[in-house]
Amino acid sequence: MDIQMSTLTDPYLYQALMSMMDEYLVVQTSEGSVRGKLASVLPDHIVIEVSGTPFYVRSQQIVWFFPSSEDADR
Repeated sequence: MDIQMSTLTDPYLYQALMSMMDEYLVVQTSEGSVRGKLASVLPDHIVIEVSGTPFYVRSQQIVWFFPSSEDADR
């Protein structure tokens, strides 16, 4: 039995997030929002660092995002 997995990648979302690497963001997901520093962008997920703790967010769960100042995160 051959198991194949596939992931949908939105190239526009990926490029937009890559341009915001190491910046502070507010990311709205289908489950709520996350506010922190964008630490990593991969085709299927991003990593948002909140007070030193990484939060892994699947790209497919992102509803919207926008830049945020560091002061607003504290």
